[in-house]
Amino acid sequence: MSSTEPEYGFPAPLWRAIERARPPLPRWRSPLRGPWLTSVMGVVLLVGLALVIVTGLLSYIAYGPQLGQAIPPDVGALRLPIFDWPTRPSWLYRLTQGVHVGLGMVLVPVVLAKLWSVLPKLFAWPPVRSIAQVLERLSLLLLVGSILFEIVTGLLNIQYDYVFGFSFYAAHYTGAWIFIGAFVAHVALKLPRAVRTLRSRSLRTELRTPLAATLPEDDDGSGLVAEHPARPTMSRRGALALVGGGALLVAGLSVGQTVGGLLRPTALLLPRGRTTAAADGGPNDFPVNRTFVSSGIDVTSTGDGWRVELAGAHPRQLDGTALAALPQHTAQLPIACVEGWSTVQTWSGVRLRDLAALAGVPEPASALVSSLEEGPFARAALTSGQVLDPDSLLALRVNGAELGLDHGYPARVIVPALPGVHCTKWVRSIEFRSA
Repeated sequence: MSSTEPEYGFPAPLWRAIERARPPLPRWRSPLRGPWLTSVMGVVLLVGLALVIVTGLLSYIAYGPQLGQAIPPDVGALRLPIFDWPTRPSWLYRLTQGVHVGLGMVLVPVVLAKLWSVLPKLFAWPPVRSIAQVLERLSLLLLVGSILFEIVTGLLNIQYDYVFGFSFYAAHYTGAWIFIGAFVAHVALKLPRAVRTLRSRSLRTELRTPLAATLPEDDDGSGLVAEHPARPTMSRRGALALVGGGALLVAGLSVGQTVGGLLRPTALLLPRGRTTAAADGGPNDFPVNRTFVSSGIDVTSTGDGWRVELAGAHPRQLDGTALAALPQHTAQLPIACVEGWSTVQTWSGVRLRDLAALAGVPEPASALVSSLEEGPFARAALTSGQVLDPDSLLALRVNGAELGLDHGYPARVIVPALPGVHCTKWVRSIEFRSA
């Protein structure tokens, strides 16, 4: 190209001025970087992040935005198609939230590797060479910024560490939609080229290529291939094994909180899934988020004077003896929390639908459960389907024993597939509402 011709839309004098203003930039020399390696990790993220997105949005619906208890409550144009969260299968929320949190963590090494693979593009000079590239850079800024924001805030929430000082739920939901928009735009722009690039090299061949035979990829003008590559210190199969091994390590240190059993002690990255109410191996020795002490409830309010108030057409109050005299039902049900941990226990108590009939509302449109505890999670609304499910209980016992204080003594709600935070503990009243 002659010095008088424009390049990338810039007049030649301006182009020379831009070149003279080039700052000292890093020299990227890794022979592994290239469009093929980037595309491999991009396809993994395409599948994995799509699952994380879907399960995250399902978690919001499970919280019951139609009942005014999802956070944030008012999302304006970001409102989802709302439906009553089902109670079957009983492990539904355990699955969706376990995948959302667990897979989100497992993909962190892949996200970091993908960012490493495209790092030279972030230091290209000039930063933009056309209007189209300006728009692409802005979309990438939103994509990278939003995914890092979602990862950091999500990991901090799992640890109950709110150092960021704002509402996690509102910020995480808003950030998720920013990421979704940038993600969809990026896929639409890059997927055709990624597919062509993946077809240019054989994955099986790359996995068989040793270090000694590892060569740089062909320069396709993407800006990812080093101009003066250094001697490789790792093969591509080694790089893929390193990223895959990191993902498997994260999985091994976190999956126990959802699977439970013998694997629960291995969930070293997720201490909430290992924190139990009792360490004696007894009936109440299973995970708990909020202990009785942290609830601030006066212990005397759970004693002999405790009553549960049933509000409806025929209001009444029942003490523990009266509840125990009613027909009892036993069900094996999970508790699954938004942090990703879950546990399955055997609960016994009175069916909520029997209590609704007792209160004179045999076909309730909804119910409002209130706790002795004060605060933002002291109430939970239930849909008609959740109240009438035959396994929905006001539980008095767990694993054949009386509920421990940390697990909601003298009574707690347990509903199939309901987020754990809405399985209200230390129940004070249940208001059954007709249509």
